[in-house]
Amino acid sequence: MKKINLVITGCMGRMGQQLIKSTKSDRAIKLVGLTENILIKKKIGGIKPQLNNDNVFKKTDVIIDFTTPKCTFEVLKIASKLKKRVVIGTTGFTKAEEDKIKKISKKIPILKAGNMSLGINLLMYITEITSKALGDKYLSKIFEVHHKHKKDFPSGTALMLGKGIAVGKNKDFYKLLGKKFLNKKIFPYSKKINFNSIRKGEIIGEHEVKFSSGKEIITLNHEAFDRALYSEGAITAAKWLKSKKPGLYSMRDVLNFE
Repeated sequence: MKKINLVITGCMGRMGQQLIKSTKSDRAIKLVGLTENILIKKKIGGIKPQLNNDNVFKKTDVIIDFTTPKCTFEVLKIASKLKKRVVIGTTGFTKAEEDKIKKISKKIPILKAGNMSLGINLLMYITEITSKALGDKYLSKIFEVHHKHKKDFPSGTALMLGKGIAVGKNKDFYKLLGKKFLNKKIFPYSKKINFNSIRKGEIIGEHEVKFSSGKEIITLNHEAFDRALYSEGAITAAKWLKSKKPGLYSMRDVLNFE
């Protein structure tokens, strides 16, 4: 079986480093390029990282991007020109940026997910079902914890779960988007979806969705203990995307949730 050529952007970041490790144990993947937003002199796994450019992306079948929104659009500009597939794990996009990604996906296949793990995507599916079943009689809020180095809040995963609540209610997520708290011990429910983000230590990721009627509370949660679950999910997504036509996909498509 022919291997899938892969380029990893943001190769010096936490996820970039984890992705490099995961490619070494996957016989279906050939790592052909690495990029960063600054010049890196040393080789990593025999590959010298480069700045994002046409030459490094020409070699690849799929690009996996875990960077920043600004860098992601640099990658998408080149990928769109070269007709390359892109898996986006970057978070922190504005609604306008989300719309721009959707527009670019009409030209190339893009898979975008705030979280690549099977467990989180299953949690989102369950969140949608729960939200639909409970309706407007239950208020909801989302709590998440990540390592102290994570800059964006709420996390992309928390926002993804919020969108799951909105889908269940058949409402526009951005009209349901409530207050965003940082490092609060407690935070309130409201008619909108409030978020509380904790940044401490080296925690990989914890997410909790709560639904309250005032008479009972239903809690859905997920804890991640190994960053490899994200990189392995991203590589699975890259393999799946290899055969797809232009469009905007998610991990839900990969996992075939109805």
